[in-house]
Amino acid sequence: MTVPLSEGAIESLTKGIEVSNPVLQCVNIRKIDGGNGLSRFRLMMSDGLHTMSSFMLSTQLNPMAEQNQLASNCVCMLKRSVTNVLKDGRRVVVILDMDVIKSADQMAGKIGDPTPYVEGQSKPQQNAAPAPTVRPLQPPNGSDGSMNRPSAQSFGKKPMAAPNTPGGSSKVVPIASLNPYQSKWTVRARVTNKSAIRTWSNSRGDGKLFSMELVDESGEIRATGFNNEVDKFYSLIEQGKVYYISKGTLKIANKQFSSLKNDYEMTLNGETTISPCEDSHDVPVVQCDFVSIADLECREKDTIVDVIGVCKNTEDVMRIMTKNSREVSKRNIQLMDMSGRIIQLTMWGSDAETFDGSGQPILAIKGARLSDFGGRSLSTLYSSTVMINPDIPEAYKLRGWYDKEGHAMDGQSMTELRGPGGGGGNTNWKTLAEVKNEHLGHGDKVCHPHIKIVYRCEKCDKEFPDFKYRLMLSANIADFGDNQWVICFQDSAETLLGQNSGYLGQLKDSNEPAFDEVFQHANFNTFVFRNRVKLETYNDESRIKVTVVDAKPVDHREYSKRLIINIRKLAAQ
Repeated sequence: MTVPLSEGAIESLTKGIEVSNPVLQCVNIRKIDGGNGLSRFRLMMSDGLHTMSSFMLSTQLNPMAEQNQLASNCVCMLKRSVTNVLKDGRRVVVILDMDVIKSADQMAGKIGDPTPYVEGQSKPQQNAAPAPTVRPLQPPNGSDGSMNRPSAQSFGKKPMAAPNTPGGSSKVVPIASLNPYQSKWTVRARVTNKSAIRTWSNSRGDGKLFSMELVDESGEIRATGFNNEVDKFYSLIEQGKVYYISKGTLKIANKQFSSLKNDYEMTLNGETTISPCEDSHDVPVVQCDFVSIADLECREKDTIVDVIGVCKNTEDVMRIMTKNSREVSKRNIQLMDMSGRIIQLTMWGSDAETFDGSGQPILAIKGARLSDFGGRSLSTLYSSTVMINPDIPEAYKLRGWYDKEGHAMDGQSMTELRGPGGGGGNTNWKTLAEVKNEHLGHGDKVCHPHIKIVYRCEKCDKEFPDFKYRLMLSANIADFGDNQWVICFQDSAETLLGQNSGYLGQLKDSNEPAFDEVFQHANFNTFVFRNRVKLETYNDESRIKVTVVDAKPVDHREYSKRLIINIRKLAAQ
């Protein structure tokens, strides 16, 4: 059965005429590699009369092409799109939302006999297919209607012009359609996060900057202002308010500093104008892509994620010193969601100081960093947005679940608790034989247990009249199937020996038999070891180097629970 296409839709889209859900066929699709590993997809589409290759897939739809859902000959319905005018006058249709209504393998080939569309040369429509419903847009200020199509037509609203500013002659466009090739544009967006002013000083001079995150109904983008723009705009912009923003510079986003789902970022410049928007009820408050806590176990370390959970437990705020001798506040919070998993979130700075966990509020974090510290844990960043009991559907759903049944659940922690016990729920348990097989090496004997005493600071290259003893212990550990030599440093060595380094140092100097006895008493004691394993090659010989990260006495209750779970899993197979 032949699928009727929306004949004439390509000409209408090119001329800036609104088309309601046109049905087009994808004739060809091509991947375009951009900078920083970013990719875009360019499509040639057909409406049965004409073909045009100036269709671009918005980056949020890239998975459709990457997973071959969108392929040559498939038939699509364009649900949202925007037409942009490039600096050289060419028009590009950016597809913001679409559905594939007939897959490529359901189609016999190309529909009809379309010809390439040339502006000003139209082809009579055939009677076999219905024409699309179109409605001309009213051009503003007497223009010829060739300006960018506004976001309003894409979202079913009436066209919207920007306020009377130097950039006010351009139409409002959705954030998702912004790209570096546009000359004039205005967005209407809400400021969801506004940073403090940061300064720098180097050989090229001094400077300052601030950044903010913007969101509208189509997407989000990061905007940064430097020096003069800081003085001009910082005090005028309020987090949570909506503004018209025109004429910024667009460039490829640096993902190191932004977790937003946009290939581009905005820089405010001397031509930028920012004006408040009074009619802002339809602009979303925030745009989050929440990840289930249970799914964090499969995510890579240092991934930036959005999470939402119930504040199951809150620790007191602490003051710690950073490496550069700066004192900061931190607070640990245990979050739980409907997956029944619990993860520790560390909040920093003012967020940690002001957070009130009483009443077990719903906590949503946009842009938290995932760590493998203690299994799996989260940490807020300078750019993170922290929301307490946010007015969003996910929060109401989570609150209803927790009040009804979640409050009675203990939950399974993904973060290792720093007390005695068998480790957290995400501990990577392995036998020694498995470690050796995985690393394709063999354990090798090293020297017997000993104390290494340091009298001079190698870092400072200075000698001191006094010192503190430090431990480096070589030990052989064994499980039911194999044994392995490991290296233990200060904390783990003290745990294994049951004595602190200062006391051991005194024994070594004054009572050698008592010193040796400490090591004898350490034999055949059982611990839970958390290790760092590395395969090293020297003179073409590979061997495993194992360093003990943590050693704790066995919590037999917790350890037995883990064994019971494993037995049940094996019995179910």
